[in-house]
Amino acid sequence: MATYIHELKGWPEFHWSQERLAERLAAVRHRQGRLIGRMEALGFQLRAEANLATLTEEVIKSSEIEGEILEKDQVRSSIARRLGMDIGALTPADRNVEGVVEMMLDATQNSAKPLTDERLFAWHAALFPTGRSGMTKIVVGGWRDDSEGPMQVVSGAIGKQKVHYQAPAAARVPSDMRTFLEWFKNDEPADLVLKAGVAHLWFVTIHPFEDGNGRIARAIADLLLARSEGTAQRFYSMSAQIREERKTYYDILEATQKGNLDITEWLDWFLLCLDRAFDGAETTLAAVMTKARFWETHAGQSFSDRQRKVINRLLDGFEGKLTNAKYAKLAKCSSDTALRDIDDLLKKNVLTKDAAGGRSTSYALSLENQP
Repeated sequence: MATYIHELKGWPEFHWSQERLAERLAAVRHRQGRLIGRMEALGFQLRAEANLATLTEEVIKSSEIEGEILEKDQVRSSIARRLGMDIGALTPADRNVEGVVEMMLDATQNSAKPLTDERLFAWHAALFPTGRSGMTKIVVGGWRDDSEGPMQVVSGAIGKQKVHYQAPAAARVPSDMRTFLEWFKNDEPADLVLKAGVAHLWFVTIHPFEDGNGRIARAIADLLLARSEGTAQRFYSMSAQIREERKTYYDILEATQKGNLDITEWLDWFLLCLDRAFDGAETTLAAVMTKARFWETHAGQSFSDRQRKVINRLLDGFEGKLTNAKYAKLAKCSSDTALRDIDDLLKKNVLTKDAAGGRSTSYALSLENQP
């Protein structure tokens, strides 16, 4: 008896209930269209800011799903540089950050380009520039070979591991991927949002690489969502929403991979998750508008590059409270210089001082006079 869908007769002939999904798909498409319309009505600079914020979130959260934490400043700087955006002083990015950014931008900015095995190999090589996943040497830029045993998704401590999924044998991967890429080239299913959901599931089920399959599957889905919208700019993050729903995501994925070739439940969840991702776009837009209004309000005041860098960091969502020491670290300056900068911002009513004093003194942006 088959344990996984790739062992079933008829694999990979997925099917689903168009009737069950029709209303959900129509609602998602309607929201998608309205969101793109709203964003296109904004000025160029605001759209660029929203795009930068969304891509930054997408890269960070897609890696976070896999347990890899990337530094936000590095990701944002890498994306801005590649998009030709001036965001002030750029933070140097590690090789692994540059690789994830390179893959995501190629998927979203070049969504019309064909998806080929060579393109996927390039993405994989970008994700693992050292040829290693952590301390382990892996096959990079090529399909897995299962030299260390079957490809399994497991959880739990060593000796108490639970196998959630076992992928097709490595010998099948080239053939399975040829079938996948041929399907990807054609126009079925006609709706690209549904196709994004099918492609995501299909790719992670084949699990063609030793590592990085989840991130690449999400990049493939983003590529198809970008095609569906006809724009390279991204205004919502599917990965950020999957990160919020990570347990449910893994549960529905496991259930589907152990089920049959009817993937209606998976696609229903995918559409609902995408719909909730649009809610996150409202938060991104609100933050971008707040930032724009702030700089409009203070257009007549002069700020140093250090001050602008710290203010923008606060506007972009600084975690915790700003202290003199944190200011010095962010601005890469001495404690005395940080204190002078802060005093100047207090006089300009840009910062407010929290009630607590002494060594615990902290500061926050003053947004009271914003329109």
